[in-house]
Amino acid sequence: MTSHPSKPPATPPSALPPGTSAWVLASGKVGHEVHCIGIARELGLDPLLKQVEPRRLFGALSPFGPIDPRDSAKRPGSLLAPPFPDIVFAAGRVTVPYLRHLRRASGGRTFTVFLQDPRTGAGTADMLWVPEHDKLRGENVVVTLTSPHPLRPHVLEAARRNPDPRLAALPHPRVAMVLGGNSAHHRFEDRDVAALVRIASDLAASDCGVMVTPSRRTPAGLTKALAEALAGKAAFIWDGTGDNPYSAIIALADSIVVTGDSVNMVGEALVAGVPVQVYEPSGGHPKIAGFIEKLAQAGHVRRWAGGLERWDNPPLDATSVIAGEIARRYAAFRASPKG
Repeated sequence: MTSHPSKPPATPPSALPPGTSAWVLASGKVGHEVHCIGIARELGLDPLLKQVEPRRLFGALSPFGPIDPRDSAKRPGSLLAPPFPDIVFAAGRVTVPYLRHLRRASGGRTFTVFLQDPRTGAGTADMLWVPEHDKLRGENVVVTLTSPHPLRPHVLEAARRNPDPRLAALPHPRVAMVLGGNSAHHRFEDRDVAALVRIASDLAASDCGVMVTPSRRTPAGLTKALAEALAGKAAFIWDGTGDNPYSAIIALADSIVVTGDSVNMVGEALVAGVPVQVYEPSGGHPKIAGFIEKLAQAGHVRRWAGGLERWDNPPLDATSVIAGEIARRYAAFRASPKG
């Protein structure tokens, strides 16, 4: 989901040596931070978030140019000043020069991980992860179909053991509607609003418990129309006030309907181990469309075709796979003379 992840109720034991320190170089885009923090927490780390905010010229030169000199590791108290972490995670174009700088400044002793394609080649970091729809490949590149995220199985299990009272009284089958919104490639036109309202209304009319979680990109008109359509029904719509019960909604869902404008949202839905149907709004992008098509071909999702569908859909979780690879490669890195 496109929101800042809150700290989970319990953290799994670390897969790394005790005392391992970590940074996340943050680009300012929540989607990038979600990837990094999700993997760090899966490894049992509590990373220090370092917000990368170069001045305009240096930001424009990213990912190929230098860092903003005021952030140099040689300047006491700067963003990258030592002590350096054991591991650093980064994602986003503006963080690439900072990752390279830190790698050099630490004398190669900080293990560097970049998530998604840095556009500067596989040599940018000690290890890289890319989704399957990106083309970057290499010996140090890990590839998975879905993206990493902080929605972990133990978080879902905790939500099931102690269900949110706003959701617990809803009847089964409970259907989560996970909504994105307008983006660079997708638009929620009037026909999309009408279609999503019709989906919600039909679900409620068939005695489903409907749980709607909009994102910060969801058009206000869509949220309002859904609230009006579901008024007096067995439904819950998060109105943006109080805690977002997003993880609880995913945990308690018997089925999920998610809009296909976000790779992250679709990937997060698949960790629940329930049927996931995708409604694709107007517009589109070849990478996102290709991602959804590969998931559909593999049987992980189905496109919304007018009604709720049921099938066995085991959890699909790239986060644990990526974290396991990092732990393995980090151990080898530390065993080498440089590490």
